[in-house]
Amino acid sequence: MSSLALAVATVFLLLFVVGVRRDRRRFGNAVLLGLAVTFVGLGLLAGIEDAPPGVAETVMLGGLLVVGLGPIVLAGLLCANGVKMVRKEGRSPGNLLSLLAGLGMVVVMGLAVAAVLTRSPVLGTIVGTTLLVLGYVSFLFLCFVGYAFLYGRLRLRRDAAYVVVLGSGLIGGRRVSPLLASRLDRGREVYEKLAARKRRDGTAPLLITSGGQGPDETLPESHAMADYLVARGFPPDALIREDRSRTTEENLLFSKELMERDRPGSACVIVTNNFHAFRAAILARRAGVDGQVVGSPTAAYFWPSATMREFVAVFLQYKRVNLGICLTLVLLGVAAGAKL
Repeated sequence: MSSLALAVATVFLLLFVVGVRRDRRRFGNAVLLGLAVTFVGLGLLAGIEDAPPGVAETVMLGGLLVVGLGPIVLAGLLCANGVKMVRKEGRSPGNLLSLLAGLGMVVVMGLAVAAVLTRSPVLGTIVGTTLLVLGYVSFLFLCFVGYAFLYGRLRLRRDAAYVVVLGSGLIGGRRVSPLLASRLDRGREVYEKLAARKRRDGTAPLLITSGGQGPDETLPESHAMADYLVARGFPPDALIREDRSRTTEENLLFSKELMERDRPGSACVIVTNNFHAFRAAILARRAGVDGQVVGSPTAAYFWPSATMREFVAVFLQYKRVNLGICLTLVLLGVAAGAKL
C-alpha cells in the first residue's frame, strides 16, 4: 500500500513539473502539487508500521492532537484576526471573511457534538455532508496557499520590457494608501533591477501605473501612483499611465493594449500585493498577457481575510467544476445518511 501511494505521488509530481514548465500560472499546477503531497503523506502513514518502536505511537498521538485541538485553535485564531481586521479596516464583506470562517468552524463543531450526544440521524447526515464539502474546499484552499507561496518565490524574468503596477483604492479619493505604496515601492525595485540589465534591443524598461478613477476618487489611481513615484525621484519619462481600468482584469487588458501599441510582443513583470499575486497570474494568463507576477509585502493581520477573498474568486472562476463536485458530495452525504 505504501509503495502504491508513493508511486501515485510520483506520477502527480511529474505532471506538476510538466505543468510548471508549460505555464507556471495555471491553477491546475496547485492541485497536482496538492495531490502529490497528499499521496506522499498516505504512503508514509501506510509504511509507519515498519517504523522503529515508539514512532508509530508518537505519530498517532500527534495526529489525534491535531485533529482534536487543531480546529479549536484555528477557529479561535480566525475569530481573533477577524475582530482585529474589522477594527483596523472596517466592516466590508471582504474584511469579515476570517471572522465568518472562524464562527463557521465553531458552528460545525457544535453541530458535530450535538449529533454525537443526541444520536440524531438528521444531524449526523448534516454534519457528515458538511464535512465532505468542507474537506474538498479546504483541500483546494491549501493547494492555493501552498502553490501561491512557491509562485511568489520564482526568479524575476530578465527580458521584460515593462513593469505593470496594479492600482487599488486611494485614501480620501486622492492619496496613495500604504497597501498601494507597498506595490509602488516593489514596482520601482523591479524596474531598477531590469534597468540595470542590458536588453537585447538596447531599450530601457518602462513602468505602467494601472488604475482608473473610482466614483469616490478625485483623480485616476494611475495618476496618483505616478505622482507618488515622481515625488520620490522616479524618472517621469519612464512612466506610462493606464487610467481606464476598474478591475484587475481591465488593469491587465488595458495595459496589454499600451504595451502592444508601443512594443508589440513584449513581456512584462506585473506587481501587486503578495496575497493577490497568484490570482493576478491566473488572470494574466487568461488575458493573454506575457507576464510574471511578483508580490509586495502586506501587513500580517490583513493576510488571512485577503487570501480567503482571493481563493473565493479563483474558486468561482472554475465554478462549474467546483460547484458540480460540491453538489455531488452533498448527494453522496445524503445518500449515505439515508442508509444509516
